[in-house]
Amino acid sequence: MSQQARVRLAGTSPEDLDDICADVREIANKTGVELSGPVPLPTKTLEVPSRKSPDGEGTATWEHWEMRVHKRLIDIDADERALRQLMRIQVPNDVSIEIVLED
Repeated sequence: MSQQARVRLAGTSPEDLDDICADVREIANKTGVELSGPVPLPTKTLEVPSRKSPDGEGTATWEHWEMRVHKRLIDIDADERALRQLMRIQVPNDVSIEIVLED
C-alpha cells in the first residue's frame, strides 16, 4: 500500500480554489498517480456585526460584515515527482494550502 498525500485548500475565492484543483489534477494526470477529489467541504461564514454610530448617540443601527471561507480536500498518491511539482504551484495570497502525508 502506498502513502497518500492529503491536500487541504482554503480561501475566500472559490474560483482560485478551482484553478488550483485543476492544476493538481493536471499534475496527477501527467505523473500517472491516482487522485481522489476535489471534495468541497462546507463553507465557513465569519460574521462581524459593528455598530454604525461609535459614540452611542442615535438609534442602534448595525452593519454586518461577512467573510466566507471555502475549502477543498484532495487525496493524491505520494509519488516524489508529483509532490515536487505540487510544491511548485503558484498559490494566490488569499489561498492557504496544507499538504500532509498519511499512511
